[in-house]
Amino acid sequence: MTKKDNDKNEAKASYSLRIQAINSKGQNKRFFVYIPMPLAAALGVEKGEEVSWELLDRNELHLVRKSPPPTKTKKRA
Repeated sequence: MTKKDNDKNEAKASYSLRIQAINSKGQNKRFFVYIPMPLAAALGVEKGEEVSWELLDRNELHLVRKSPPPTKTKKRA
């Protein structure tokens, strides 16, 4: 395994979650996806931040942040 391959493996994190459905009278069904706190903290996601989804294929979505805040931590060596 090369250093590049090892870096890719170390950067991966997996968080399981369930999609929730909300049924409100007089409205269409809405689905909600929550970001687990450890992932939100690692990304620096903030309350009210605007995001969008890109559909890559039927099995993969890409979360796009409209205006991510600047990083607060320094890059590690």
